[in-house]
Amino acid sequence: MDIILPDKKSPSAVMPRGEGTQRCDHALELLLTHRGNPAAEVDRILADDPRCIFGHCLRAALAVSGDSIGARAAVAASVAAIEEGCSDPNSSARRHAAGARAWLDGDPSLASELYGAIVIDWPRDVLAIFVAHALDFRLGRRRMMRDRIAQVLPEWHNGEPGFASVLAMYAFALEENGQNRRAEKIARRALTIDPGHPGAIHVVTHVLEMQGRAREGLAFLDATESAWAEGNGFSVHLAWHRALFQLDLDDSAAALATYDAQIVNGHVSGLSVLADASALLWRLQLRDVDVGSRWQHLVEHWRTKTLAGARPFYVVHAMMAFAAAGRTATAEQLLEAFSRNQASNAALSIPEETLVAPFGEALLAFVDKDYVACVGWLTRVKHIAHHCGGSLAQCDLIHLTFTEAALRAHKDHLARALVAERTTQKPASRFNRLLQQRLRIMAPSIVATTSH
Repeated sequence: MDIILPDKKSPSAVMPRGEGTQRCDHALELLLTHRGNPAAEVDRILADDPRCIFGHCLRAALAVSGDSIGARAAVAASVAAIEEGCSDPNSSARRHAAGARAWLDGDPSLASELYGAIVIDWPRDVLAIFVAHALDFRLGRRRMMRDRIAQVLPEWHNGEPGFASVLAMYAFALEENGQNRRAEKIARRALTIDPGHPGAIHVVTHVLEMQGRAREGLAFLDATESAWAEGNGFSVHLAWHRALFQLDLDDSAAALATYDAQIVNGHVSGLSVLADASALLWRLQLRDVDVGSRWQHLVEHWRTKTLAGARPFYVVHAMMAFAAAGRTATAEQLLEAFSRNQASNAALSIPEETLVAPFGEALLAFVDKDYVACVGWLTRVKHIAHHCGGSLAQCDLIHLTFTEAALRAHKDHLARALVAERTTQKPASRFNRLLQQRLRIMAPSIVATTSH
């Protein structure tokens, strides 16, 4: 099966001929909107037609965008099928295969470049846009994530399939570059096109969190809950954001209730869910909130996961859980294994890998109540904390840990500076105001001197 370029109404530059076109379009829509189970739909498509080139492009895109190490064998098979089915090495499908092969080779940076090059030549190839966007995000290339979508926006128009998803991607990139007002405007425009778009809901939620609009954030999530609570890729993550709003309002009990009901319940599955769970419990740990046996329960989920070859972002969150649960030996083993693997693959190092060792050591020091050592480790990496492999909201965990360690270590000048930094960036945050009050009690002379 060969491929053809799209007409004006087609959402992708790798649209297959034949009866499978409508099913492939549906699977693509599921992927773009984070609804349903696009992987299962793609599996059904390929079971019915093993030579469906676009189906293989979709399967590769799903794995590469989600960094699904468990799907490596399936991706390799799809890459081989595309190469066998498309004789032209310059065709869009073959270039999708080349991007996926780079990912298979453990080079996400090259994969990003190759998928990005497709976007340059075919600005309406929304599948390539989606994968390049995901890779840019994971690699911490926030400016490229924004600019890549900006480059193709003139080719997209209202009423076209996939347009709401392109707007949602652009809005998220704007938010990650600190352009919150514009991000919210564009995300809400996407919601006028597709009122329940989980990706657009996610962006609005991020903006409200970044601006400390916690009460408004809770109201927004309540109003849109029917669109995101079940059956999409943001279900748990948006519940995590709900808990962040609750924590910002100093309501730890509500955050724990959200954790139990919507984050770690009977449907715990992927690494991203476990990472959100670890990140929320760690925030509660920083506040000395008793979380009962939740850490112990969480590490049992982490123990079922294979972390060899997993993203550094997930390795750190697993370490966090093991350290907080008192299983420091396991946390140390994870760190040692990661360090050995990084040493053998130094040529393909990505920014978030640089953070793993010092942040991991900082976590171990914190649970050991060695706050001075924790401060020492985090001082080394504060300047690259935004390269944690997640969003600004997720990377904020490093700053929160740094601030709390500085307060507990009685590093008054450093604590004052870190609290001031947080408050300046998010003056509406109730939690940041509570940090200011705490600082006034702990170091009144420092605060009084710097307030003049």
